[in-house]
Amino acid sequence: MGEVETWLRRLMWARGASAAGDGLWFTIWALYFTRVAGLPPVAVGIAMAAAGGVGLAAAVPLGSLADRFDARRVLAATTTLRGLAMACYPLAQGTWAFVLVTVLFAAPANGGNAARTALLTGLVADDGERVAVLARQRVAQHVGYAAGAGVGALVLALDDPTAYHAAIAANAVSFAVLTVVALRAPVPRRPTGRAASPLRDRPYLAVVGATAVLSLCWAMLSTGVPLWTSRSLPLSLSGVLVVVSSVGVALLQVPATRLATTPSRAARTAAVSGAALAAACVLLASSEVVGRPAGVVVVVLAGLLHLAGELGYVVASWRLSLALMREESRGAYQGVSEAATATVQMVGPAFFTVGLTALDAGGWLLAAAVFLAAGAAVPALTRRAERSREPSPA
Repeated sequence: MGEVETWLRRLMWARGASAAGDGLWFTIWALYFTRVAGLPPVAVGIAMAAAGGVGLAAAVPLGSLADRFDARRVLAATTTLRGLAMACYPLAQGTWAFVLVTVLFAAPANGGNAARTALLTGLVADDGERVAVLARQRVAQHVGYAAGAGVGALVLALDDPTAYHAAIAANAVSFAVLTVVALRAPVPRRPTGRAASPLRDRPYLAVVGATAVLSLCWAMLSTGVPLWTSRSLPLSLSGVLVVVSSVGVALLQVPATRLATTPSRAARTAAVSGAALAAACVLLASSEVVGRPAGVVVVVLAGLLHLAGELGYVVASWRLSLALMREESRGAYQGVSEAATATVQMVGPAFFTVGLTALDAGGWLLAAAVFLAAGAAVPALTRRAERSREPSPA
């Protein structure tokens, strides 16, 4: 095993460790803020909105710093900042101190992800191998999330301030693990050539924008399905689908990379993924009218289609964002990709909440149309972007 492969494995396990901290934190944060810190829900909402806005604005500049200086150092700096902010939560007294800590913790996340991708792509030159590396990272991430969520459930069962503070300390340590491994990793290949601005690359923006719409699949599972099944189906059903999704990603994300071996195949995979997610939405829309026993079966089938759509969307978005980026500005380009996905994630819960509340089953049909249209647009947009990369004829 070569040095680079060894460090890719170490980065994968470090990502898993930080994801375990994330899973732990995301399981307990709502109750910690309200029950231990005593913060009003309005303050929590303001802090999250502010952090999200700053994070979107910071993604591309942080990615550009990874191009200009060293992706390892940018990843380490953003991770260290997030770890220190996490450690400061028990010290934050008052609403504004809490808002500041939350912004410092959440805002660098998108830029840190862009720097991590820039580091990995700087260590690996082949796009196919890059996608495989990202797939293994995602598997480690899901395993870490699951482990952290399990520990978080124990913290919630104890429901004691000491347990919450211990969980915060553990999360801060998980960030330190990733920081140390990132700093010790080999120096990635530095981009050559004049830096290009991804914000002026309209073909690239169109492709990542269309594929980012497919990331609504995550809000569909976390928001749409629980809201819908709670009306007439067992409350535990949405939890079953989350488990199916997590296990499916852990088992199938790496094999799914074979669906996106070229940009054209990735574009077709995105189109098929959009169709699969649309079909899942149609099944969910019909689940109420078929009766309770059959409705459970229909929802499970929709969950399997959702898993297929998610796996395909993820590998397609990776391949397209890597193959179509300018190599000399890979950090900035990945920052744009992260920002596009984060934007969709910000509006996703509201999209499903408002749609299902106002339109009932029609909300699922609206979501199906969005998934279908976004996926269908990717092949043509990809061909346009590829043409823009070709040298002009003499």
